[in-house]
Amino acid sequence: MKRFMSMICTAAMVATVAAPAFAAGDREKMNGRLGDAAGVLNEIMATPDKSIPSDILSSAYCVVVVPSYKKGAFVVGAQYGQGVATCRTGHGWSAPVFVQLAGGSFGFQIGGQATDLVLVAMNQRGLEDMLKNKFKIGGDAAASAGPVGRNAQASTDWKLGAEFLTWSRSKGLFAGINLDGTVLSQNQDDTRTYYGTDIPFGTLLKGQKPVPTDARPFVRTVAKYFSQAKAANK
Repeated sequence: MKRFMSMICTAAMVATVAAPAFAAGDREKMNGRLGDAAGVLNEIMATPDKSIPSDILSSAYCVVVVPSYKKGAFVVGAQYGQGVATCRTGHGWSAPVFVQLAGGSFGFQIGGQATDLVLVAMNQRGLEDMLKNKFKIGGDAAASAGPVGRNAQASTDWKLGAEFLTWSRSKGLFAGINLDGTVLSQNQDDTRTYYGTDIPFGTLLKGQKPVPTDARPFVRTVAKYFSQAKAANK
């Protein structure tokens, strides 16, 4: 009995010591995701003729970046990715929230690929969707494949009210993509781990919390290209 209790106490002590280490490791993983997201935007915008048009970026309400979205298939397709999002507020861009994108497709498919995804919320309805726990692209939220290039004009669908424009980048190619049927949802576990407590997504995306130091490079990257786009469209 004494030996059993000793084992229980030892296990409890190990768990107590290990918990902060695991939390730190998880936070570093999320910092890596933020860094990857900033890198994706920098690489995309570095080629103006193939990037997000300035007239679209200057109208953005929110920006979502999902680095290395995985898509694989063997008879039944499956898609899954982890990303970050920030929204425009009255005093800059918000502290980021962590999101996940998941979907599936059926058919005789064999293969797999990884791609970077960018979603831009184009109006108030898109912002309101971002504040929800989850929503289906193309179902709950109207979406269109975004145009690319310095001189590209936004599609008629956007002007008629598409809430999101969506892009993908795979093997160096950047183009609009149809994500209909994919579900975007809040990653509450990652957000809780990153901020150390439960914070409603609305509180973060409405700019009611300061941007953490580690998240500033990502948020500043979004803000930089938004400001450049605004200047180009004056």
